[in-house]
Amino acid sequence: MGSIKKAFDLTGKNALVTGGSRGLGLQIAEALGEQGARVVISSRKAPDLEKAQAHLAGLGIKAEWIAADNSRDEDVKRLTDEAIKKLGRVDILVNNAGANWGAPTEDHPIEAWDKVMAV
Repeated sequence: MGSIKKAFDLTGKNALVTGGSRGLGLQIAEALGEQGARVVISSRKAPDLEKAQAHLAGLGIKAEWIAADNSRDEDVKRLTDEAIKKLGRVDILVNNAGANWGAPTEDHPIEAWDKVMAV
């Protein structure tokens, strides 16, 4: 049996992680970067992405970022184009961007449902 590290080696692979500025998305970016992948993270807010990039750099992971709102078609197209430009190709796509609305089901307005589903 080969080594586990070798089995999960992502050297030479390129990853795009949406919702990558915090939480689960940032943890996924860490894991992919630790295994050798080139990483691009994305979320709506550039300051959050800069902070996440600094966090990853502190772990020895070089990551780039692209601010984009995945609820807007034009931003998704720009994200795609810029990611390809930065990486050449995307081998690993983690669609982690999301939204939530903290309300009980009976109080959940339709506008909130639409917002959550649009992302």
